[in-house]
Amino acid sequence: MAASHPLGIDVGGTGIKGAPVNLKTGEFAADRLRIPTPEKSTPKAVAKVIQQIVDHFGDQIGNAPIGVTVPAVVTHGVVRTAANIDKTWIGTDVEALLKDELGREVVVLNDADAAGVGELQYGAARDTRGLVLMTTLGTGIGTALLNQGVLVPNSELGHIELDGHDAETKASDSARDRDELSWEKWGERLQRYYSALENLLWPDLIVVGGGVSKKADKFLPQLHLRAPIVAAQLQNAAGIVGAAWSAADRAATTK
Repeated sequence: MAASHPLGIDVGGTGIKGAPVNLKTGEFAADRLRIPTPEKSTPKAVAKVIQQIVDHFGDQIGNAPIGVTVPAVVTHGVVRTAANIDKTWIGTDVEALLKDELGREVVVLNDADAAGVGELQYGAARDTRGLVLMTTLGTGIGTALLNQGVLVPNSELGHIELDGHDAETKASDSARDRDELSWEKWGERLQRYYSALENLLWPDLIVVGGGVSKKADKFLPQLHLRAPIVAAQLQNAAGIVGAAWSAADRAATTK
């Protein structure tokens, strides 16, 4: 009988992506499936897409746990904010909803937190002791804090105030595009942002993710910080991998 693998599912504004994950390697155990996010992306509508993904990978996942990431603050399974998904998510106990819909245990966490867990277990932060700060530079700035291998959830440090502005409105990748910044000019904004975070947190390592991390050589060498700052390794797989790992970890600790 084939081994079953936990399933990671990443809910985004335009697509819902999932794959079973081999926890020994941190790699997908089957090709990723992507289904467009419903135009009306209510929790019930998204749950139906998640059910399709679960059904698609039925043979590979068996009774293994499922981890789901959402672009939102999540506390004890309840969604508190809604970025790029329907506002009806706010206040919804999504873990309970998905458990009822799928008939199995589900762990729901913030998408940046899941990416941070993925990088800690299998990527750029693997085996790092102390405090790791993960940032995802994209439409906004997502962040994850991991201390001694333990996630400190919902850090939302893309929203710190810098020079009278919400940081992500000035330092995100979308801000670079909007303001038509050169890599050097954007690097100046990133220096200001990361210096502020470093002075608050004193991390041992900073990991930079998001799609623009593929071009890390264009901007990371410009940054001068106390902590090493490196590009994420798992790229777009990080959220799925981190979600699957988190689901398996909770299942192991609640037996």
